[in-house]
Amino acid sequence: MRIDVAASLTLSSPAPATALLQIAVGDPVEERLTVLSGGEPADVTEFDVDGARVQRFAVAEGDTTVAYTAAVETGGAPRRVTPAEWATALRPSRYCPSDQLEGFANAEFDRTAPRAELVPAVADWVHRRLVYTSGASRPVDTAVDTLLLGQGVCRDYAHLTITLLRALEIPARLVAVYAPGLSPMDFHAVVEADIDGTWCVVDATRLAPTSSLVRICSGRDAADTAFLTTLGGVARFESMTVTATTAGALPVPDAAPFPLP
Repeated sequence: MRIDVAASLTLSSPAPATALLQIAVGDPVEERLTVLSGGEPADVTEFDVDGARVQRFAVAEGDTTVAYTAAVETGGAPRRVTPAEWATALRPSRYCPSDQLEGFANAEFDRTAPRAELVPAVADWVHRRLVYTSGASRPVDTAVDTLLLGQGVCRDYAHLTITLLRALEIPARLVAVYAPGLSPMDFHAVVEADIDGTWCVVDATRLAPTSSLVRICSGRDAADTAFLTTLGGVARFESMTVTATTAGALPVPDAAPFPLP
């Protein structure tokens, strides 16, 4: 199945800065990236960070626009969990302080259950516990804040799911994706967990079918997967549009783990 994705970003800066983008898909069949800054084409350099494609460019004073389009074909081999990924995905991180919720997780879940059952059970619990509410959370909120607040957006759902899984000694990480069927359309955050040595996706929001997701990048939490980071200056984010479309009907979102290529 072919999926077409696109993203456009606009920002303004009172002085020069440096920007890092993480909006490119991993294995496109075609793609195009255009960056105009201060009225001129920007010189974009690409490099890999833990498997993510990162584009770096200089932000000039004034307005900057980014336009990205790509097409991908779904399918491919499941991703196996490497020893390095296993270790990283078990440790507490900035937004996922799993060491603070070990007792809570052990009281709520049967950690002796098979992972193929326990992972979707945790995602289902988060789905029932939280209310999806735009603007309810702060950028600095951790999974503990989300648990206490009882509401949030996709990154909050992902952070709480990751934190509970790590507290149960299941490696888990955040994955930034394009999500056909998501409404309103935006970049989306889901969770990958280690099930018998394979990375499998679950989405506690159930806002889009996991089998149609298009991977952008993965990381310990949202700190590693931001679509835009500015350094060495002050740039104001102005606007963004994201699209992800495919021909034909999409499956119904559910809680079943899916091995995202």
